[in-house]
Amino acid sequence: MMKIDIERLKGDVLDLAKIGKDEDHGLYRMAFTEADMEGKRWLADRIEAAGLLYEMDGAANVFGRIEAGKAQTILIGSHIDTVPCAGALDGALGVLTGLECLRRIEEEGIELTYNLEVVAFSDEEGRFGGLFGSQAFCGMISPQTLQQQNDLDGRTLEVAMRDCGLDPLKSLEAHRNAKDYHAYLELHIEQGPVLTQMQREVGIVESIVGLQKWMIRIRGEANHAGTTPMELRNDAFMGLADFAHELPRILEENGTVNSRATIGKAQILPGAPNTVPGLVEFSLDVRDASEDALYEIMEAVYKALGAICRKRNLRFEYEVQSEIKSADCDSGIIEKMERSAVAQKMNFTKLLSGAAHDAQIMSTFCPVGMIFVPSKDGKSHTPAEWSSWHDIEIGANLMLGTLLEMNH
Repeated sequence: MMKIDIERLKGDVLDLAKIGKDEDHGLYRMAFTEADMEGKRWLADRIEAAGLLYEMDGAANVFGRIEAGKAQTILIGSHIDTVPCAGALDGALGVLTGLECLRRIEEEGIELTYNLEVVAFSDEEGRFGGLFGSQAFCGMISPQTLQQQNDLDGRTLEVAMRDCGLDPLKSLEAHRNAKDYHAYLELHIEQGPVLTQMQREVGIVESIVGLQKWMIRIRGEANHAGTTPMELRNDAFMGLADFAHELPRILEENGTVNSRATIGKAQILPGAPNTVPGLVEFSLDVRDASEDALYEIMEAVYKALGAICRKRNLRFEYEVQSEIKSADCDSGIIEKMERSAVAQKMNFTKLLSGAAHDAQIMSTFCPVGMIFVPSKDGKSHTPAEWSSWHDIEIGANLMLGTLLEMNH
């Protein structure tokens, strides 16, 4: 059975990991920064060196293509942008594995049933909300997207793209025709400990969780910490404390075994040690593979906040910052992945993805399939993120085998 060239893939991973690397050993290749654009230029060079057809669309998605003169295309990829202080594999491994698979198929002169295309989607990681490139590809963006999506410094997506020499309105032309695409495949590091705990070499993803991200503000009354009796306080932070303790109950009563809820960021104002907090602003990230369960959890969150605020004489407000629906991977693609894994004598399992991916957006466009490679100690979004070359080789060979299965 045909295999990928692990040394060549390894070289690509290590070369790309030099772009955007800082003194703290983390990668800073955030979307539409100079490092991100340098990464895109590097990838373009690798695509052209492989003899593939290169293209960058209006959303700055980068493509490499084997044109076989067929009616439909199989798309393989992920992203190369990073969070701040990132590791070398999140997203990038999926793109580089796709590139390596196309190189091997081109080298062997395999007769294809479908055209093949590798893609690096823009801003998956969320400097401007996340999943921008795949949303542009699927026709989900508008001029308002460009003007309203801000980074943490208040810079708009439109301005950032112009600073990179790009015409933001061209991203509206990145929309492809779904009839031209047979499937989308994505290899990714797991970003969790399940495969390692199960002692499996590779994972085949069955579904991807949906998520909602809320920004919540609890308003009370700022007052003097020494002169305001405890029973007369309208302490906004106590409202947050009560709500945080309610989350486990909310998930147990309304969620599933796959439910997750996280308060990852909180700000207490005015923020003085001798002042009762008058305002607390915090994030809430909730995820579940069941859309019904996710809806019930958010309803319970709303009711819990209302009850707490009535009890403590507080007020709350919220805004939905992000909402992504859950997605199932295609059963036919999963079967082909299983067949390839069995034929290659791989120790695999099927599992759920707890993180969002471009495959989630692409599932609205065409059938999708995902492969997970074990993450060492379950770590991701950190310089400590890593996977063994053995596991990477296994995952890449499963991707290649799946492509061959689909092209029979």
